[in-house]
Amino acid sequence: MERVPGVACAVGESPVWHAGELAWYWVDIPARRIWRLDHATGATRYWTADEMVACIAPRAAGGLIAGMETGIFAVDLKDDGSVRAERLAAPSELAPGMRFNDGRTDRQGRFWSGTMWMDMAAALPVGCLYRYDAQGLSAPLVSSLVTQNGLAWSPDGRTMYLSDSHPARRRVWAFDYDIDTGVPHDRRLFVDMAVYTGRPDGAAMDSDGCYWVAGNDGASLLRFTPAGKLDRELALPVAKPSMPCFGGPDLDTLLVTSIVQPGREDDALAGAVLLVRPGVRGVPETPFGG
Repeated sequence: MERVPGVACAVGESPVWHAGELAWYWVDIPARRIWRLDHATGATRYWTADEMVACIAPRAAGGLIAGMETGIFAVDLKDDGSVRAERLAAPSELAPGMRFNDGRTDRQGRFWSGTMWMDMAAALPVGCLYRYDAQGLSAPLVSSLVTQNGLAWSPDGRTMYLSDSHPARRRVWAFDYDIDTGVPHDRRLFVDMAVYTGRPDGAAMDSDGCYWVAGNDGASLLRFTPAGKLDRELALPVAKPSMPCFGGPDLDTLLVTSIVQPGREDDALAGAVLLVRPGVRGVPETPFGG
């Protein structure tokens, strides 16, 4: 395990491997930054947006697609460190005080992201999950979420996973997923994290079909089999890991973002970005194709 040098994020989130560039990207939400790590050189840099960026995925046409404060945007990163963002869609349910949170593409290249009320202490179940593709933005496909998180798809794309990481929820659900229509159905409880360490934050899928989830507040990564059984737990040197992502040319490295919790003097590496080799490989992510 190693730390990416020179990087500390207030709320590091949404790491994604860009296979075309052999680079990782991730965000620091309150800092409005999009970070990049070059695999070959180890060089890092960031760009600053005009509003908070919560989640990103590569676009097949170039640049990124992002869930931000006020909608879903097409994003281009400029040489001067600025971000050009063109809003593609915004749901009517996205009210002041809310923003998008976790998001990624499914195996067919549709972009998915959910919303949340930013003041988590309020515990308002106003978050919804949306799909964005060539037909535009869907109606809410899952609603009444407090802190939407944990999106992932099985290697064959036919099972979708979703979590609510709020302390009052701490659940991960699985859905059957229609790969032709992009519609999830038959929602069922996959993992009740109340019986494990931490809260179920961002997630990644490995080639065995196992679901890796960041145990936020639990200083660990947890790996669950397709049957929902915990079969591995990796301790991390940060109290609040936020999301893992498989990357590297062989998809055998996990990049893990983390969060700073004010007042936690014992969490010296809070906000660090870590590289972990778990001994298994990930599944290639599909760029947004809409």
